[in-house]
Amino acid sequence: MRQWQGDRILYGGDYNPEQWPEETWAEDVQLMRRAGVNLVSVGIFSWALLEPSPGRYEFGWLDRVLDLLHSGGVDVDLATATASPPPWLARNHPETLPRRADGTILWPGGRQAYCPSSPIFRERSLALVEAIATRYAEHPAVVMWHVSNELGCHNVHCYCDVSAEAFRGWLRERYGDLERLNAAWGTAFWSQRYGDWAEINPPRSAPTFANPTQQLDFLRFSSDEQRAQLRAEREVLRGLVHQPVTTNFMIGTGIKYLDYHSWAGDVDLVANDHYLTAADPRAHVGLAFSADHTRGVAGGEPWLLMEHSTSAVNWQPRNVAKTPGQLRRNSLAHVARGADGVLFFQWRASRAGAEKFHSALVPHAGPETKVFREVCRLGADLEALAEIRGSRVDAQVAILFDYEAWWGVELDSHPSADVTYLDRITALYDSLWRTGITVDVVHPSADLDRYRLVLVPTLYLTRDADTAALRRFVESGGTALITYFSGIVDENDHIRLGGYPGAFRELLGVRTEEFFPLREGDQVRLDDGATADVWTEWLHPEGAEVLASYADGPLPGVAAVTRHAVGAGAAWYLGTRLAQPATDRLVARLVAESGVRPAAAVPAGVEVVRRRAGERSWLFVVNHTEDAARVAAAGVDLLTGERCDGELLVPAGEVAVVREDSAPTA
Repeated sequence: MRQWQGDRILYGGDYNPEQWPEETWAEDVQLMRRAGVNLVSVGIFSWALLEPSPGRYEFGWLDRVLDLLHSGGVDVDLATATASPPPWLARNHPETLPRRADGTILWPGGRQAYCPSSPIFRERSLALVEAIATRYAEHPAVVMWHVSNELGCHNVHCYCDVSAEAFRGWLRERYGDLERLNAAWGTAFWSQRYGDWAEINPPRSAPTFANPTQQLDFLRFSSDEQRAQLRAEREVLRGLVHQPVTTNFMIGTGIKYLDYHSWAGDVDLVANDHYLTAADPRAHVGLAFSADHTRGVAGGEPWLLMEHSTSAVNWQPRNVAKTPGQLRRNSLAHVARGADGVLFFQWRASRAGAEKFHSALVPHAGPETKVFREVCRLGADLEALAEIRGSRVDAQVAILFDYEAWWGVELDSHPSADVTYLDRITALYDSLWRTGITVDVVHPSADLDRYRLVLVPTLYLTRDADTAALRRFVESGGTALITYFSGIVDENDHIRLGGYPGAFRELLGVRTEEFFPLREGDQVRLDDGATADVWTEWLHPEGAEVLASYADGPLPGVAAVTRHAVGAGAAWYLGTRLAQPATDRLVARLVAESGVRPAAAVPAGVEVVRRRAGERSWLFVVNHTEDAARVAAAGVDLLTGERCDGELLVPAGEVAVVREDSAPTA
């Protein structure tokens, strides 16, 4: 991996000077220096300007921009400019346009109007990458390269004939022959057996439910095709440049169909975009989850926040502005959870185009505004926090997250449409967040040795190796919780026979003979006073201790929550969807049993995380409430320079980062 961190925390955002008269550029650089900006991403949507016609490049304007930024002390994350092809590509090659499952063509006029499997798009895009990299490989402003932009955000799936042929090639590589494909897809059902590769298509619109394994493989293929574009551009860059290469993932912003765990090894640093869901009053908890998941994708290493918003975004139904101080809290919460850089979309708010109402570092009203004053304050904060770069986040708990399990659990024709993948992940994470316990969100294949508690929510699709690793974790003294509808199928979406929860049956010491999903709105009571909904199942303990049973509903007296001692540890099973208060109580029991400790005891609504490097540690406290918060801490607050000896007072809506006098035992 190529080194990307210098002696400071990176700060800035997307800079699109091509949208503005050239006389604006000098003012931009002056304002960047005033705000403390040290890195901007340039050229992301510039293909049509850099290559106005096939093979004719115009770099003069970009030369002047990079020279100006360098003279102003601002470094550049230079984009390959392939994020959205120019109109001439579709005009000359309409076969590059993507199609929906029903055959609808997606035309130019927005962005990403290309088929990710198109060899013509690949050829033209790589030619552009080569031209840009050749020209700017040694430019002193360029410290990082930015492949495309949000790959797959709008065109992750294409069902055209070009994609169909690429899908067949992907299947040949995966299965080798049709006999293995037919077995994996279960084509004996509904007379679907294939006798020739040419008979196979993407899961286009069909009279009824498409083959589920065909759907699952197409989702895998689609993620891999987007990854292939990343890898192709990266290879061109690595042959020409010496700076680190990245692209911006979209973890935690509703992007479901890109398997970022498999992409992490293709970049020199993991970078992520995150935007708050304005309609969610607890969106800051979703931000924390996104950051923890990004850190998990990065293998625990520091990562870069490539995009977030200073205030409102443009694409949600109601674009709620951030309240005073929220920009700072959001940004420093990302830093608390492992980000060594904070960037925004974008530097100057656009005056035209689809994102003209998206907030920016410099808003339409100019620099004499709340937003720009907060931007400048954040720049000073990040300069004060430079010493934390490279440190890692303390976490004793892991949540296992698998994109393929997400895809699988939400396929059609399942026992209950109310069982969704993120539902239990969110409920469990929320409980831990509120108690100040930091979580790593990691793939099931991750090394679990560093954790005391592992949560496995709705891991519908599981692989044998991952099941075995979880068992070793428990046998070695760990505590695990597995929730309902986990371990049900293998990687081909075939049921694991012999009783549910399939792959985890022996580890949990239980066997379920039948699912009893509930009708919409129905609830059940448990004999410990808890309430639950959505899901029940006819479960038989086979070695497990019963902790709670149903008091009513379709299965009175049947076990709902169990615990199974295995080796030096224990595996818990939750066979129903507990209401949040009962979820909180269950999480408290798991935390107590596993010996997990919060970074610090905090009042409700106060976020606390610890970063650590060797013998040094830093305690981040983010107060999301309207009241001052007192937190036990001893050291120096890097943001104010003030000492605290045993107790830290964090005013309402403020943030503190304490360099601790002594690092607590991990």
